[in-house]
Amino acid sequence: METSALSAQRVAELVRDRMLADDGATRALGIEVLEVSPGGCVARMLVRADMLNGFGSCHGGLITTLADTAFAYACNSYNHATVAASLSIDFIASVKLGDELTASCAEQALSGRTGVYDVVVVNQRLERVALFRGRSYRLTAKTVLGTHTDGQR
Repeated sequence: METSALSAQRVAELVRDRMLADDGATRALGIEVLEVSPGGCVARMLVRADMLNGFGSCHGGLITTLADTAFAYACNSYNHATVAASLSIDFIASVKLGDELTASCAEQALSGRTGVYDVVVVNQRLERVALFRGRSYRLTAKTVLGTHTDGQR
């Protein structure tokens, strides 16, 4: 598929659709990718009983997975295959059964093959429950859709 004539928004949407087709982890956790844009993503997850730890709170690793999902879709939105190089997360509030979490990712910097992305995770009351920062690394000459938007291969 030649993507050079498509808008940046349309490329982001096609990348989202392609990634979702093979994203078993996202499906298994019930994560919905609600919005995608160049350098951005919003994803949502409902906290189920099988996501709780021994203290009755959502396991931190699952909150991290939600944030990492938003990060992944944001940093791949340009159709350049991109992976996480590092991440950090701060948990601010406890998350309980039935909470609906929304992770909003925004690109902070993109230069060469690296980028920095911030994700804010909130509950259904719009209370912040976690802050995530990811650093991305763009793979050489690999795309999500099979073509580059800038004509390179």
